Amino acid sequence: MTRRRLLPALAACTLTSRLSVRSAPLNPADWIFLDNGQIKLGVKKTSGAGIAWLSASGAAENLLDHYDHGRLIQQSYYGKDDGSKWVDKPWRWNPVQGGDYKGHASEVLALTSDKTTLHARIRPRNWAGGQLLADCEMEQRIRLDGKLAIVTFRFRYSGTDTHPAHQHEVPATFLHPSLTTLVHYDGDKPWTGAALTRSVPGWPNESRHIPEGWAAYVNDKDTGVGVFAPIAKDLTCYRFGASPTALSACSYFAPLVKFPITPGLDFSYGIALATGTPADMRTAFAALKDKLPAKLPAPAAR
Repeated sequence: MTRRRLLPALAACTLTSRLSVRSAPLNPADWIFLDNGQIKLGVKKTSGAGIAWLSASGAAENLLDHYDHGRLIQQSYYGKDDGSKWVDKPWRWNPVQGGDYKGHASEVLALTSDKTTLHARIRPRNWAGGQLLADCEMEQRIRLDGKLAIVTFRFRYSGTDTHPAHQHEVPATFLHPSLTTLVHYDGDKPWTGAALTRSVPGWPNESRHIPEGWAAYVNDKDTGVGVFAPIAKDLTCYRFGASPTALSACSYFAPLVKFPITPGLDFSYGIALATGTPADMRTAFAALKDKLPAKLPAPAAR
């Protein structure tokens, strides 16, 4: 199964007739918001505490996409073929923080927060199979720091099956479809201020190289959202929808790493989220390039 075919699941481009959540009023019971006076971040309790809102403090427009349980900023991992199907497409074991493609949420085991920090533990669901995965647990720690959100993700696997090496999304990232242009650096001189690359990805998945470990989508005013995942040097991405106003339109990317999921796995990594211009985001990320957890799991003993 190719990567191009594998990753559209987390697009969760469920073509339904319901109103877009982008224009529907938010239910306060579903959300927890952090706000430090510079940025505002929201997690959706009914979607596995996935990150579902990011904006400047006081802004009315959400820059993220939370159309369904697949569209968030969230953890997602892949394993062996398990006989499941995403609608009619053969799928594989795929623990997802938000929930499954049929709309069943993952289980939030614990959730605590104050004005600028949040900690959550989550029992993920299998994206296509739908079952809660008792042998998996996800953890998420968020801290607002000036104009940045610093996030540490953790995935623990207590099962007995060994899952072969696959690419994992670190993390899956869905942004408002008005952010149409992907910006990243793909040269051989990272962190030297060399020119950035801009493109509008198509559908389905396309690949990019990200030597600086970050990418952003921006709008026609050159502002948007960036994700810095220093553990990753490659990216998958796409844009779905004939126009940014289409009901199911989305802008997606995911930094990628590859490793097997083996019994006893305990994997953590850090990211930073930022808003603004690519130049501003790049400067902020450069200051963090040696400060975020970015270690792949050690190879299993033979």
